[in-house]
Amino acid sequence: MSNDTQSIIRHWREAVPNDRLAHLIRDASRAFQKALQVRLAKHGVPFGHWTFLRILWESDGLTQKELSERAGVMEPTTFSAMKAMEAQGYIVRKQLPTNKKNVYVHLSNEGRALKKKLVPLAEDTNNVSIEGIAADEIRITRKVLLAMIENLAADELLQDPPARRKAAASKPAGPSKKPASSAVPAKRKKAAA
Repeated sequence: MSNDTQSIIRHWREAVPNDRLAHLIRDASRAFQKALQVRLAKHGVPFGHWTFLRILWESDGLTQKELSERAGVMEPTTFSAMKAMEAQGYIVRKQLPTNKKNVYVHLSNEGRALKKKLVPLAEDTNNVSIEGIAADEIRITRKVLLAMIENLAADELLQDPPARRKAAASKPAGPSKKPASSAVPAKRKKAAA
């Protein structure tokens, strides 16, 4: 166990066991990332490339801008990662003869083949994380986290300028089939954030 992971555990068990839920989720995410990073490093794949590979395995041929948006990173970060991934032979960047502005990113055969090697590493990380936890508790955790994401998405709409709110409200609702505004609880708990 790394010092970083040990300090996270110590923080939650000893220092501030009732710290905000957002911090707990962030620390759980950091622990997941560290565990996967160690596994990916054995295959010479930096953790920063993992997100881009996952996106491209599902939607090959995106522009660098689309990759940035889906990965939730700035375009210069994507540019640097694509340059390194191209040098490693994982991707090929192409411009259309009719549109020199956009650069499209395509997986190479080697990049596609990585899926069979790397996805099991992520699955292993998930399996390790749920050892000793009952299936019903995992189901509830998943349900609660998805509800929290929906609540925060609805709140984000309320914080946006009116024009964006109006445009977002006109889009069809997601799987819950409820309008986004109904997902925001009437009373918010202070400790939840």
